[in-house]
Amino acid sequence: MEHKGTLYAVGVGPGDPELLTLKAARVIEECPVVAAPRTAGGRMLALEIARQAVSLAGKEILPLDFSMSTDPETRAAAHAAAAALVRAELDAGRDVALLNLGDVSIYATCAYLIERLEAEDYPTARVAGVPSFCAAAARLNTSLTGIDTPLHIYPAAEEADLAAALAQPGTKILMKSARRLPAVLDALRSAGCAGHSALAANCGLPGELILPRLDGPEAAAALDAGYFVTVIVKEG
Repeated sequence: MEHKGTLYAVGVGPGDPELLTLKAARVIEECPVVAAPRTAGGRMLALEIARQAVSLAGKEILPLDFSMSTDPETRAAAHAAAAALVRAELDAGRDVALLNLGDVSIYATCAYLIERLEAEDYPTARVAGVPSFCAAAARLNTSLTGIDTPLHIYPAAEEADLAAALAQPGTKILMKSARRLPAVLDALRSAGCAGHSALAANCGLPGELILPRLDGPEAAAALDAGYFVTVIVKEG
């Protein structure tokens, strides 16, 4: 029986290369092929992070182009094309480390490829990474929960009901907030949450912005912070 390689989805954390786990580093070092998402502008941020923590000398680098389109068919076509590139490496018996920003189980791009290739009986595995909201809480020097505090994670997308999310008890994490940040800030003010809300943008990356409160004029700086924005809302 022909040997197939294994696809390892590897979480590299949100930005700081020191947050790459020992296991993640080991798996990357052991795989002859390293795959990483590539933006339309040609940047491979997950690869940049890993390169600062692990030697990639002698490895084949496999860029994967994932679409950010809202059209499901366009996204599916990009996933199929990326899976085909990875499949060729696995068919040749080579293990592939697919780098994923943050953790591999939270809004993770790698999930689309794993689902496709698992359905075709390719072996896969996941290597956990530090989620962005955990790194943000550490930078803010705060805890996300008490002994019995609920923790809710919401994507602050266009269809999200921010008022309903903010009405939940406990701590709320608003991810994917950048594109809707003006509406998020308005919702925080309307719900009386801005004074006990915090924001981290580009956590661990150049241009990092940390705002411990969002009820002052400094919150306006977040509007130009870029794509990687996480908002933490704690009970007052």
